[in-house]
Amino acid sequence: MINNSTKLLFLSTLMMGTILSISSNSWFGVWMGLEINLLSFIPMLANNKSMMMNESSIKYFIVQAMASTMLLFSILLIQMKYPVGWESKMIPSMMISSSLLLKIGAAPFHFWFPEVMSTSTWINCLILMTWQKIAPMMILSYCIQIGVFIFFITITSIVIGAMGGLNQTSLQQLLAYSSISHIGWMMSSLVISENVWELYFIIYSMLSVILVLMFSQKNLFFINQIYSSMNTKTEIKFMIFLSLLSLGGLPPFLGFLPKWIVMQSLIENNLTILMTIMVVLTTITLYYYLRISFSALIMSYTENSWLVSIKHKKMSFMLPFTVTISTLSLISSSVLIYLY
Repeated sequence: MINNSTKLLFLSTLMMGTILSISSNSWFGVWMGLEINLLSFIPMLANNKSMMMNESSIKYFIVQAMASTMLLFSILLIQMKYPVGWESKMIPSMMISSSLLLKIGAAPFHFWFPEVMSTSTWINCLILMTWQKIAPMMILSYCIQIGVFIFFITITSIVIGAMGGLNQTSLQQLLAYSSISHIGWMMSSLVISENVWELYFIIYSMLSVILVLMFSQKNLFFINQIYSSMNTKTEIKFMIFLSLLSLGGLPPFLGFLPKWIVMQSLIENNLTILMTIMVVLTTITLYYYLRISFSALIMSYTENSWLVSIKHKKMSFMLPFTVTISTLSLISSSVLIYLY
């Protein structure tokens, strides 16, 4: 009970720090909110029973503290030289953006992200992939500039996300590299419009929640556990891989909708070359999702038949319903593009 109450306390202060950063009207308030967010998440990462989790919390703290220091000193230096209108200048924008990109784990500042993800619990992984990106991305929207720097970050993130996931056996690291790839798409959508980024982030978060719920309830951490028919039945495998393919952005699924909107917006803004590079590189990410899906479903020859009824009461309604949303919503939601 004490453990749950302390987690609830830290979770509430974590959310409060993010809201403070977003709603602040000064850069000092932004920095303060990010620090509250950081200091709330560290106790959630730490675990007295696991030395690996303690090590990941120390790694996370060092990287985030370094990024916060860079952010604070960059703001102080910029305010001394450019009191007004510095957001329109490239060098100050790059200084602030670099510290924020380090906080969310965008390439080439991604070195800490897969390491921390691989030794965390699934709930902490979900917070890292979704909630912890909100405040830095919103702050990036204040000072982001269309230019070589942001295009370099976008393409590098998609390349690292695609190449890094090819030889992974850990599901947590696989989702970490997938998240880095999605950061590249979010950066390009942030350049176009804040509304496009918000739509992309909401759908990405929903798909991540579905996958993490399934992995957490089935206690899956490695790919070979999915291959084993003792751990996962065929219908569970099918739900996992429908969600994986949706997260990868395969066209019939909901995960394709935000990428479709980003591609259309990039073409309208005469960024066709960037869009083409992004789409070609993202097919590598889709390749390793497809490879895992086909391998796991083909290797289920020991199973005689599909079990229509799922024995877990928690999964009996919620997960099939959410997977149905992620797979079939593109048909209904594509109508919104015309309204959008």
